[in-house]
Amino acid sequence: MRSRKGLVISLSVIAVMWILHTTSKNFMVDPTFSTFLSNKEIELPNAKLWIAMIQLHIALAIIALMTGPLGLSRAMRMKKPHLHRWNGRIYVMVIVINILPGYYVALYANGGIWSTIGFFILNTLWLLTTINGYRFIRKGQVHRHRSWMLRSFFLAFANLTIYILVTILHYVAGLPYGFSYSLAAWLAFIINLVLAEIVIRKSTI
Repeated sequence: MRSRKGLVISLSVIAVMWILHTTSKNFMVDPTFSTFLSNKEIELPNAKLWIAMIQLHIALAIIALMTGPLGLSRAMRMKKPHLHRWNGRIYVMVIVINILPGYYVALYANGGIWSTIGFFILNTLWLLTTINGYRFIRKGQVHRHRSWMLRSFFLAFANLTIYILVTILHYVAGLPYGFSYSLAAWLAFIINLVLAEIVIRKSTI
């Protein structure tokens, strides 16, 4: 019980902190993404469209990070199942919608083709894990539903993992920015899914 409660609280705190950081950075401090675009290695065919798509991508990811911890809450599942279901529907919907801006911004990712492939895999895995979670609850397979939704929610933290990895690889280790970003795009979904599997095996959430 304590481990489950601790997990939900920990993920909630991390989600809130990352939401505050992402919101302030991308919508208040630098809404035109001038700092990020200064590191772009390729020219964008339509910068305004790219900014609109990445803002949509970020906004939808924020909603996923807000609804994710509520979906993991046992108290909500037990005491207010109708809210749990509606919260889950919102979570699934934003991830399904987010596949379009996710793929679009991946086409112009730093690091070239390897980054693009990495982000395509990441976005696809996020969608598939979410769909699997939804599919299993429709079949009444609650345990498998929870496992797949936990994998999905861990992938929702991929941008946080990328941010940490790029900081370590580029700003600390001194590796080229494009290479660091490309490597981070691949390591993010690998690391997050491994962490999810560890939690699934050790937790009763």
